[in-house]
Amino acid sequence: MNKIMIIESRFYDEITDDLLKGAIEELEGVNYKRLVVPGILEIPAAISYIMKYSNERYAGYIVLGCAIKGETDHYEHVSREAINGVQKLALDFTLAVGNGILTVHNRAQAMERCSPLKRNFGGQAARACLKMIEIKHNLIDLHI
Repeated sequence: MNKIMIIESRFYDEITDDLLKGAIEELEGVNYKRLVVPGILEIPAAISYIMKYSNERYAGYIVLGCAIKGETDHYEHVSREAINGVQKLALDFTLAVGNGILTVHNRAQAMERCSPLKRNFGGQAARACLKMIEIKHNLIDLHI
Protein backbone atom coordinates (compact mmCIF):
# COMPACT_ATOMS: atom_id res chain seq x y z
CA MET A 1 0.00 0.00 0.00
CA ASN A 2 1.17 3.50 -0.74
CA LYS A 3 1.65 6.13 1.93
CA ILE A 4 -1.06 7.87 3.87
CA MET A 5 -0.88 11.60 4.54
CA ILE A 6 -2.07 12.74 7.95
CA ILE A 7 -2.93 16.43 8.03
CA GLU A 8 -3.25 17.67 11.56
CA SER A 9 -4.53 21.02 12.74
CA ARG A 10 -2.60 22.12 15.82
CA PHE A 11 -5.05 24.78 17.06
CA TYR A 12 -5.87 22.61 20.09
CA ASP A 13 -2.66 20.63 20.67
CA GLU A 14 -3.92 18.35 23.45
CA ILE A 15 -6.96 17.31 21.43
CA THR A 16 -4.98 16.79 18.24
CA ASP A 17 -2.35 14.78 20.13
CA ASP A 18 -5.02 12.27 21.14
CA LEU A 19 -6.61 12.21 17.68
CA LEU A 20 -3.17 11.57 16.20
CA LYS A 21 -2.38 8.83 18.70
CA GLY A 22 -5.61 7.02 17.85
CA ALA A 23 -4.98 7.35 14.11
CA ILE A 24 -1.39 6.11 14.30
CA GLU A 25 -2.41 3.08 16.36
CA GLU A 26 -4.73 2.06 13.49
CA LEU A 27 -1.96 2.51 10.90
CA GLU A 28 0.34 -0.19 12.26
CA GLY A 29 2.42 -1.44 9.34
CA VAL A 30 1.25 1.36 7.03
CA ASN A 31 3.64 4.08 5.86
CA TYR A 32 2.47 7.58 6.60
CA LYS A 33 3.68 11.16 6.64
CA ARG A 34 2.40 14.04 8.71
CA LEU A 35 1.75 17.65 7.81
CA VAL A 36 0.88 20.25 10.44
CA VAL A 37 -1.43 23.17 9.63
CA PRO A 38 -2.53 25.99 11.96
CA GLY A 39 -6.28 25.28 12.01
CA ILE A 40 -8.98 23.16 10.40
CA LEU A 41 -9.77 25.81 7.81
CA GLU A 42 -6.30 25.31 6.31
CA ILE A 43 -6.73 21.55 5.82
CA PRO A 44 -8.38 21.68 2.35
CA ALA A 45 -5.71 24.08 1.08
CA ALA A 46 -2.99 21.77 2.39
CA ILE A 47 -4.48 18.83 0.49
CA SER A 48 -4.57 20.97 -2.65
CA TYR A 49 -0.94 22.01 -2.17
CA ILE A 50 0.12 18.39 -1.75
CA MET A 51 -1.72 17.33 -4.89
CA LYS A 52 -0.28 20.19 -6.93
CA TYR A 53 3.27 20.57 -5.62
CA SER A 54 4.36 17.32 -4.00
CA ASN A 55 6.36 14.73 -5.92
CA GLU A 56 4.85 12.07 -3.70
CA ARG A 57 1.40 10.59 -4.18
CA TYR A 58 -0.71 9.30 -1.34
CA ALA A 59 -3.20 6.47 -1.27
CA GLY A 60 -5.31 8.39 1.22
CA TYR A 61 -5.59 11.30 3.59
CA ILE A 62 -6.51 11.45 7.26
CA VAL A 63 -7.56 14.88 8.46
CA LEU A 64 -7.49 15.68 12.17
CA GLY A 65 -8.45 18.74 14.15
CA CYS A 66 -11.12 20.38 16.22
CA ALA A 67 -13.46 23.36 16.30
CA ILE A 68 -15.07 24.24 19.62
CA LYS A 69 -18.14 26.46 19.64
CA GLY A 70 -17.51 29.89 21.06
CA GLU A 71 -19.53 33.04 21.56
CA THR A 72 -19.67 34.04 17.87
CA ASP A 73 -20.65 32.46 14.55
CA HIS A 74 -16.99 31.84 13.66
CA TYR A 75 -17.28 28.17 14.71
CA GLU A 76 -20.10 27.47 12.24
CA HIS A 77 -18.30 29.08 9.30
CA VAL A 78 -14.94 27.46 9.96
CA SER A 79 -16.42 24.01 10.60
CA ARG A 80 -18.63 24.11 7.51
CA GLU A 81 -15.94 25.39 5.17
CA ALA A 82 -13.28 22.97 6.41
CA ILE A 83 -15.50 19.90 6.13
CA ASN A 84 -17.04 20.99 2.82
CA GLY A 85 -13.59 21.76 1.43
CA VAL A 86 -12.26 18.32 2.33
CA GLN A 87 -15.37 16.61 0.95
CA LYS A 88 -15.22 18.59 -2.30
CA LEU A 89 -11.61 17.55 -2.85
CA ALA A 90 -12.46 13.92 -2.06
CA LEU A 91 -15.27 13.92 -4.61
CA ASP A 92 -13.56 16.00 -7.31
CA PHE A 93 -10.31 14.01 -7.23
CA THR A 94 -11.56 10.61 -5.98
CA LEU A 95 -9.47 10.81 -2.81
CA ALA A 96 -9.75 8.30 0.00
CA VAL A 97 -10.27 10.47 3.08
CA GLY A 98 -10.82 9.70 6.73
CA ASN A 99 -12.36 12.71 8.44
CA GLY A 100 -11.29 13.22 12.04
CA ILE A 101 -12.31 16.86 12.34
CA LEU A 102 -14.28 17.28 15.55
CA THR A 103 -16.97 19.95 15.71
CA VAL A 104 -18.11 20.17 19.30
CA HIS A 105 -19.88 22.51 21.70
CA ASN A 106 -17.29 22.34 24.48
CA ARG A 107 -13.89 21.00 25.52
CA ALA A 108 -15.42 18.09 27.46
CA GLN A 109 -17.09 16.81 24.29
CA ALA A 110 -13.80 17.16 22.42
CA MET A 111 -11.86 15.23 25.07
CA GLU A 112 -14.44 12.42 25.05
CA ARG A 113 -14.24 12.11 21.25
CA CYS A 114 -10.48 12.47 20.79
CA SER A 115 -9.31 10.00 23.45
CA PRO A 116 -8.10 6.65 22.08
CA LEU A 117 -9.52 5.12 25.27
CA LYS A 118 -12.99 6.56 24.71
CA ARG A 119 -14.67 7.46 21.37
CA ASN A 120 -11.36 7.44 19.44
CA PHE A 121 -12.36 9.57 16.47
CA GLY A 122 -8.72 9.62 15.30
CA GLY A 123 -8.75 5.83 15.05
CA GLN A 124 -12.14 5.94 13.34
CA ALA A 125 -10.78 8.40 10.76
CA ALA A 126 -7.81 6.13 10.06
CA ARG A 127 -10.06 3.09 9.66
CA ALA A 128 -12.35 5.04 7.32
CA CYS A 129 -9.38 6.11 5.19
CA LEU A 130 -8.05 2.56 4.94
CA LYS A 131 -11.51 1.23 4.06
CA MET A 132 -11.98 3.86 1.34
CA ILE A 133 -8.57 2.93 -0.12
CA GLU A 134 -9.66 -0.70 -0.16
CA ILE A 135 -12.99 0.15 -1.84
CA LYS A 136 -11.23 2.30 -4.43
CA HIS A 137 -8.70 -0.43 -5.26
CA ASN A 138 -11.43 -3.07 -5.50
CA LEU A 139 -13.41 -0.92 -7.93
CA ILE A 140 -10.31 -0.19 -10.01
CA ASP A 141 -9.56 -3.92 -10.16
CA LEU A 142 -13.06 -4.55 -11.56
CA HIS A 143 -12.20 -2.45 -14.61
CA ILE A 144 -9.11 -4.46 -15.55
